[in-house]
Amino acid sequence: MSGPVRPFRFGVNMVSFGSGEEFRQRCRRAEEQGYDTVHVADHLGMSAPFPALAAAAEATERPRLGTFVLNAGFWNPALLAREVVTVDQLSGGRFELGLGAGYVKAEHDRAGLPWASPGGRVDHLEHLVAEVSRLLADPEHTPRPVQEPVPLLIGGNGDRVLRLAARTAAVAAFTGGRQVPGEPDGTMALISPAELEERTRAAMGFAEDRAEPPELNYLVQYVAQTADPGEALERLRPYGPGMSDEELLAHPALLLGSPKEMAEQLRAHRERFGFSYFTVLDPFMDVFAPVVEELSGS
Repeated sequence: MSGPVRPFRFGVNMVSFGSGEEFRQRCRRAEEQGYDTVHVADHLGMSAPFPALAAAAEATERPRLGTFVLNAGFWNPALLAREVVTVDQLSGGRFELGLGAGYVKAEHDRAGLPWASPGGRVDHLEHLVAEVSRLLADPEHTPRPVQEPVPLLIGGNGDRVLRLAARTAAVAAFTGGRQVPGEPDGTMALISPAELEERTRAAMGFAEDRAEPPELNYLVQYVAQTADPGEALERLRPYGPGMSDEELLAHPALLLGSPKEMAEQLRAHRERFGFSYFTVLDPFMDVFAPVVEELSGS
């Protein structure tokens, strides 16, 4: 992908918690390993994102802290603005607000919240972005954030979400997945590398009028140090049913090999897709740490 090459940045998405001290220890280890951001998701069945990020802020000094990503359907603007400002204050201005339209109907059902059409969910996401941004920019709104503005990350793959990210976000985040036809809402499978490349090019096209386009983030689903790609491919196949071996091995969701080999894969993904900000799930935090050391700042 043409354009200026951004330096790499790395995040870890905390999806397992344990005790409070265990969580704080993992946050401190992420800081020691050189991760740039500690992320927390927003799913029922996991710990609540903002208290977790407040604990991460207390346990660390350097990493930024972000929601990855909030389900817009769970939030209204006034309450969300209060949460954002609180964590931004507690962290000394390290917060990144990540938002998405939501994709798991079962979570809305459990929470007793309406489940809108895809278009309706994006409508609410657009409203939430506009209103939270307005509140945080209003000098009369209290409390006040440390950062002005608080950086915004928007996750999604569809045109409307990518256009919203192109207008408003510091970071456009991709999972590279889509709803599996005929399966319950929230059942996702990876799109092919060629389709993903088309989506990142679309995002950059939507942002062509911006002086600085959004940074592109990708959520890596699987990391393995292995010398046996055949065995690894069998583990990866459920992520991309119908993909060829070549497509699976070329997909940025899946990183295999030695740390140096994975570093080369990420350099190639930055060149092809424009991704410079990669997030891994916390079960892979330790195995990915040598790659962070290899590439950080480059």
